[in-house]
Formats: sequence, structure tokens, C-alpha cells
Amino acid sequence: MKRILVAGIAVLVFAGLVLLSQRTPDKPVTYDLIVVGGMVYDGSGGAVLDADIGVIGDKITMIGDLSAASAKTVIDARGKAVTPGFINVLSWATESLLVDGHGQSDIRQGVTTEVFGEGWSMGPLNDAMKKTTLERQGDLKFDVPWTTLGGYLEHLEAKGVSPNVASFMGATTARIHVLGYEDRKATTAEIASMQDLVAEAMKEGALGVGSSLIYAPSSYADTAELIALMGTASEHGGMYISHMRSEGDRFEEAVEELITIARETNAPAEIYHLKAAGTANWHKMDKVIAMVKAARAEGLQITADMYTYTAGATGLDAMMPPWVQEGGYHDWAERLQDPLIREKLIVEIATPQNWENLYLIAGGADKLLLMGFKNPELKPLTGKTLAEVAAMRGKGPIETAMDLVVEDGSRVGTAYFIMSEENIAKKIKQPWMSFGSDAGAPATNEPFTLSGNHPRAYGNFARVYAKYVREEEALTLAEAVRKMTSLPAENLKLRGRGRLKEGYFADIVVFDPETIQDHSVFANPHQYATGVNDVIINGTQVLKDGDHTGATPGVALRGPGWIGWADPGEK
Repeated sequence: MKRILVAGIAVLVFAGLVLLSQRTPDKPVTYDLIVVGGMVYDGSGGAVLDADIGVIGDKITMIGDLSAASAKTVIDARGKAVTPGFINVLSWATESLLVDGHGQSDIRQGVTTEVFGEGWSMGPLNDAMKKTTLERQGDLKFDVPWTTLGGYLEHLEAKGVSPNVASFMGATTARIHVLGYEDRKATTAEIASMQDLVAEAMKEGALGVGSSLIYAPSSYADTAELIALMGTASEHGGMYISHMRSEGDRFEEAVEELITIARETNAPAEIYHLKAAGTANWHKMDKVIAMVKAARAEGLQITADMYTYTAGATGLDAMMPPWVQEGGYHDWAERLQDPLIREKLIVEIATPQNWENLYLIAGGADKLLLMGFKNPELKPLTGKTLAEVAAMRGKGPIETAMDLVVEDGSRVGTAYFIMSEENIAKKIKQPWMSFGSDAGAPATNEPFTLSGNHPRAYGNFARVYAKYVREEEALTLAEAVRKMTSLPAENLKLRGRGRLKEGYFADIVVFDPETIQDHSVFANPHQYATGVNDVIINGTQVLKDGDHTGATPGVALRGPGWIGWADPGEK
């Protein structure tokens, strides 16, 4: 009886201590950073929250009423939207960040993560590929001390970059590494070698496999080769993402190929910059949207991303047949100087063929705007159409295009006006649509201003809010935020990103929905967007009152195949 009484007293004492501990207020917390008074859009697409956000280190540790809290840095967000950092699903900042790690054009729009790998990735590289990378440099100059994709990401991190970075393994990169630029079917042994490269890249943190199938030598790969590479990536949790084989005359067939690859490999798949290219193909967008919806209803994880302009940007190679480009630039340029080949190309480029010809899709030389030259003597042609340059030279436009490729020592950066505003409005409303600039992250100073640029490099994300949320009301603000944050984070398996949530990384944007605006246009592209006040990346303020602080807190984000992959967002 005595033992029972003692035990009972012990239980009561313990319970009292527990109750006392619950009633005792916690010690005051001093946050590293607090965002107060803003309209919080947490990335879920749900209702706006009236809450403050507390940050300690690189994590969000409190969302609620922090009016009585203290912090080293306080950001007054009254009247502003507070959102997760935006994710650029298709970034070509691979080189611009090597030259200037601040990523100004994107940071000033609220982009906190750049995702690379549209067909080409910055590793793995063999000696020949390193040599070519150095030889092909234009205005942007950099060393290539890395070899693997993981090594590239580590190099960026060590060098110091403002945004976070992540990458797919390029199917083009794998093919060049093993086959070079040969236009032929890969052997079983060669496919196995490419699969080994993919497996290693996945272990280093690649998000999956990315392809760009209208460009040589990627266009030489058949569906079976892509299934083999993606099958390996799928084993490591990766996804497939593709600039499809056609966005024009064989648009629907290209979407079916992507869906087939997803089905055969049991992997998610995303369509890069979904578009119906060329007036004759604009009507196909309804059918393609229906195809994606049907695949999703089947249980396949098919998604897409887009940019918000009617012009795409690539090079003059996109108007020339794959066969003339076999062997790489030097062989291509040599063929373009052969009179017999030139005669053949003048006829072939002007006639519909069984390859993606953006010259015909755009509707002619007056729809091709020349933007980027490597040769200083040709830079005065920047901003002119191919038709204008042809008239200046007294030659036909196709012949002029061939001459420019040879004279410039490059494929010549070119904008093709091929899309419709009506289709942009249709695409932007799809719940599975996210956004990618398909551009670098330049700044308004040299060496970036030595060439033209597509406005999407400076305005793609701001334009969504300015034009499609505020002006046209095609999206709600909450839904636009979701499409830039939690949707791509979930698709790409970026753990602890894309939400304003306790325990998640502190990638935070503060902007004014009433004033956010893109300013870049083709005639004057190097203009920053305005209206984004503050950007925090991994708990560090990178943009303060609209000005870059110079901070470089960006880190490499890695996919599920990486040995250290875990869920930092789970408490």
C-alpha cells in the first residue's frame, strides 16, 4: 500500500511539473530576420494569410504574430505580397553566373532558384568537350576547371552565386560524350556508356534527363535511346524534361513521344516551353492540352512550363537541316562554304522537309530578329531582321544566314516570332503549367550589353504579374505564386523549397502587386524589372529595397539520386 501511495505521489508531481512547464512562457526568441505586416501567399494557391515570418539561420522558424518579437533585420512588408522564392524551371544562366554570380536580371524579379539542363548540361565533360566549350565562348569568358556535373555545381557554389542552382543531365551531353556529333543510331555498347554517365550524374544530384530534340546532335537520338537513358534516371528517382522533337508541323506526334517515354520509364515528364509554333499550327494547342489532360487522367505525371512572349529565341541553326550540322560547328561552317551544298540548302530550307525548320514556321526572314553576334564586326547588325541584313548585302535571306554563321564563328543568336497571344492565354491557365525564362541571368553592364537579348531574360516572371494577373486577370495572384513556387518544387523534388512553411528554407520574396512591371523590349532589352522590393535566399537578404546587396548565399540543390538527399522541410 505504501509503494502504491509513493508511486501515486510521484505521478502527481510529474504531471504538475508538465503543467507548470506548459504555462511557463518560452524565453524570448531573437530572430535573424523578420518579415512583418505583409500579405502572405504561402505557395499553396490558397487564401492570403495575415502573418509575419521569422527566420533563424537559413530556415523559416515561425509564421504568425511576431509583433512583439525582436530581430537583427526587420523587413516592413505592409501593402506588399510576401511569397516563396520563384523557381526558374528553364534557365540558361549556366554561363552568366560564371561571369557574374549575382544573377541580377532574375533576382530583381524574385527568382531564387535557377534550373539548368535543356539538352545540354555543364557536365560530364571529356577533354574534347572542354576544349570546344572554351573555343565557342563569345562575350562571356570563363575557365572550365570542372569535369562532372556535380563538379560544376560545386564550382558555382564555391565561386559564390546569389540564387540556388540545380540541373538536369543533358541527353545531348551524354551523346556528345560518347558518340561525338555523328548522325547515326547508337550501338548497344554506346547506350550502355551513356547510361553509366546518367547514373553517375544522378548520384551527383541531377534532377533527371533533359533533351532538346530539334537541335543536332540531340535530334539524331531515337525514342529507344531516350527511353534507355531515362530508364536509368528513373531508377534514381529522376524525371524527364524535353524541348520536344517538334513544336510545329509534328507537334502532336512530339507530345505523344514524350508521353510514351514517361509511360515506358514510369517517370514524371515535363514539356519545356510548351508552344504551338507557326500560324498553321496554332490550332493544335487545344488538342495538345487535351492530350496532356488525358495522360494525367491515366495517372502519368505530365506537366509543362512556358515563357510569356510570342517570340522564341535560339540560333540560325534552327533554320538549317540536321545533316548539314553533323560533326559540330567546324564541319557545319565548312559545308556552308561549299557551293554545291549551298545550292542544295537554298532549296531545302525554302521547302517543307521532315525536320523542324523555324525559318518556314516563322513565315520568312522578316520574322527573324538577329540578337547575338560573337564577331565584333557583325555586332552593328544586332537588332536587325534577317530580311534587313539580306537587303543590305544584296543577297537572298537563306544565303545571308549561311554567310553569317560562317563569318560569326557561331550559330548567331536569333529570335523567331512564331506564337500567338491567344495560345499564351490558354496555356497560362492550365493548373500544371509553371514558368521558365529560357534565358541567362545577365546584368545591365558589359559584357552582357555587348549583345542583344530576348526580353524574357529580364521580364518573364514580372510580366506574369503585370500583364496576366493585374491587367488581364487571367490568373489570381495566389495561383500565379503557386505556379512559380510549390508546383515546380514538387515536380522537381526540391525538398524544403517552394513554400512559406515552418522548417522550410527561407527563400522569400516581397513585392508590390500593384507596381511590379517588366520593362525589357527587343529594341532596348537590357532593362531590369521593377516592383520587387526584397529577396531573401537561404535566410540572407540578397535584394534590399530594390537594390542588390552583393550577397551570394546560393547553394546547389540536388535530386533524389544524390546520396545526401533528404527532406530538410520535415521537422
